[in-house]
Amino acid sequence: MTRFLDVLLSLLGLSLGAPLLLALFALGLLDTGSPLFFQTRVGRNQRLFTLVKFRTMRPDAAHVATHLADASAITRWGAFLRRVKFDELPQLWNVLKGEMSLAGPRPCLPTQTELIAERARRGVFSARPGVTGLAQVQGIDMSDPARLAEVDAQMLQELSVGTYFRYIFLTALGRGTGDRVRRKKPD
Repeated sequence: MTRFLDVLLSLLGLSLGAPLLLALFALGLLDTGSPLFFQTRVGRNQRLFTLVKFRTMRPDAAHVATHLADASAITRWGAFLRRVKFDELPQLWNVLKGEMSLAGPRPCLPTQTELIAERARRGVFSARPGVTGLAQVQGIDMSDPARLAEVDAQMLQELSVGTYFRYIFLTALGRGTGDRVRRKKPD
């Protein structure tokens, strides 16, 4: 049932949201000259896929997990996109392609071996990763791999059509803080 909802809602989002997506793309061109960000992530059954987002950091920023990134790499436009969660909108394409779901565990980087091991131990990789989920609306990020994997497994056990819409709704309302970005220490 959730795959049907994923296809329906991502198609609706991409078609009805096309003017917004194009405007965000154009503003991203002005901000960094490279409005889209592509990154390899770990998906269902630990298969790698390319996740697409609107760029929020300078193009020369290190390609690391957000909680390891330097906050000074985030552009002003990128900070706005993160705050309103519009940076995630291009992932509707990943959802439509079947690489992701709207609700599920956030996909991690292949270099996050501790998180991968914790998720594998708990069977989290049996599901498609999501644009949002329980950990995101609770403000749990990838800096605590064991806790994140535990919450991801709990979410998958309790996932229903109702909780699917609840996570999407709470994310749209701005619930959750997203991955923390480390602040640069003063010299």
